[in-house]
Amino acid sequence: MTLRLLDERTIGKIAAGEVVERPVSAVKELLENALDAGATRIRVTVRGGGIELLEVVDNGCGIAADDLPLAVQRHATSKLAAFEDLDHLVTLGFRGEALPSIGAVSSLAIRSRPHDASHALLLRLEYGEVAPAVPVGAAEGTAVTVRDLFGNVPARRKFLRQPGTETGYIQRAVAAYAAVYPNV
Repeated sequence: MTLRLLDERTIGKIAAGEVVERPVSAVKELLENALDAGATRIRVTVRGGGIELLEVVDNGCGIAADDLPLAVQRHATSKLAAFEDLDHLVTLGFRGEALPSIGAVSSLAIRSRPHDASHALLLRLEYGEVAPAVPVGAAEGTAVTVRDLFGNVPARRKFLRQPGTETGYIQRAVAAYAAVYPNV
């Protein structure tokens, strides 16, 4: 057998499986991003057990226009700059893998408007392919919409439970975060 390096697209799909095992994993990552962004309101929408649609909308600090394209690149994070920073983390996430991983296995849209911006930017990923961001109108904060989760990885989709079961997992996760963050 000959050794070969995997292409970035294949690496992204494999890595996505480590971060996003099922719809509730994506919701967890998006909720943690919203909480780390200082959101005081978070709305979660689910359809088809999260396979058809997942949407997390928050009123947090938003993502700056220059940072939005970086947000969907692996290991891009605002949480740390050096390995030593791990000792002082006070955030829920820090690895910079959630958005690129979700975007590698779904149709992903991120609409974000920082508090000091006059408009939002919308960035779309179609199974890892990034389109240029476009200006749109939106409230302050961030909305992440995930459609057709695992649409390009049928083997992963095959192991998911029925939509009602997957929705139940999501409801329990959201309730757990709501209990820990009662002011949100």
